[in-house]
Amino acid sequence: MFAFVGWAIGGLQLLEIFVFAALLLAGGVYWTFDRVVLGMVRARELPIAEAPLLHSTVERLAARAGVLKPRLYVIPDGLPLSLATGRGPTSSALAVSSGLLAACPPAELEGVLAHELAHVAHRDVPLQTASVVLAASLIEATRIGGFLQRALLVVIGPIAAACMHALLSPKRELEADARAAALCESPHGLADALLRLDQASQLVSFQASPATEPLWPFNPFAEEGLAALFGTHPAIEERVRRLRALVPHEEVPAA
Repeated sequence: MFAFVGWAIGGLQLLEIFVFAALLLAGGVYWTFDRVVLGMVRARELPIAEAPLLHSTVERLAARAGVLKPRLYVIPDGLPLSLATGRGPTSSALAVSSGLLAACPPAELEGVLAHELAHVAHRDVPLQTASVVLAASLIEATRIGGFLQRALLVVIGPIAAACMHALLSPKRELEADARAAALCESPHGLADALLRLDQASQLVSFQASPATEPLWPFNPFAEEGLAALFGTHPAIEERVRRLRALVPHEEVPAA
């Protein structure tokens, strides 16, 4: 896009300048977009002294997944949520909400953490983070329209959602679920956590950019209006069914 604009304005010479500027921008985004995402959700770093057991659990699961222990952050939100961001297995960050730490018992919390680490190990997080930053930037760009903001949002919102769906597949969540079950040596913790998170989303309001939807372990937004365009997660019922099916002859514990 930069190349086209440069060529349209000043021909080949300006095209080269614009391409160089675009490469610099892409490099800057690649090295900083994890901090952009953490800033979007108002996360703060979580010291070891504040949550030693959580740090220990993440370190153990990260060793099983074959990745470096992510930096840990906490999101000041009552809805049970988590996300992973970063540049891959050697440089990542994991954020959990205060609601998740308060609501989930250890087995469910471990399942959610394993799900996020599975994304890190499979190198999903750079693509997820890049798509979120791109879509959020497009949506925020509508604010420059002033009184035309709503009209711009109607046009640019579907474009941002289309970019996200072109980059991300719902299958990545099903694959991360299966890998998380293997890390925990049981699928039931994650399955129970998904049911708990889905129920909590119906009781606790959640305010954030709908473009952040791919970052969460499930879709926390009401599927209406602009938020409906950004849904990239499979249905909770399907994910739980697939997880339970991993041990079909085992008695399913009560949620």
